[in-house]
Amino acid sequence: MFSTWKQEKATAALVEEAQALAEKLAAAKPHHVDSHAAAARFWAASYLSEGKNLYELSHWKADAVSRFAATVQARVAGLRKKREYDSSDGLVIWLHTARAVTETRVAPAVRDIWQHLMDAGPNADFMVRELIQDAGLPADKGRRVPVGFEVKE
Repeated sequence: MFSTWKQEKATAALVEEAQALAEKLAAAKPHHVDSHAAAARFWAASYLSEGKNLYELSHWKADAVSRFAATVQARVAGLRKKREYDSSDGLVIWLHTARAVTETRVAPAVRDIWQHLMDAGPNADFMVRELIQDAGLPADKGRRVPVGFEVKE
């Protein structure tokens, strides 16, 4: 019984974290949303260059998604320790997305997050092109959301 309560508490915390980010994006100034959108796309391009298509997370095996989430959580902590907040903000979006793949109660908040990113202004597209180019990565396919997290057009 205690383990069930503990698991429920952990899941509720994941939902709250994702919902807090969705609310933060809803209230954010446009340039902050643009920055988050660009950083998320940058990380997708970065992982794709390693052969990992983040937009297909929902098709990955459960253990691969869990390993990805654990690795990303550690990477985010490292980036924040180095005060690379813009970069870590983009990676956090993928962390929430991975969590939503393994825990469906996180999914509504993650859909809200992706909706805000899709609604970002044109500066997000310019920012991500520059980030990708500076890193020497191939161009991405433009704005899109991960499979299973479709948003309103």
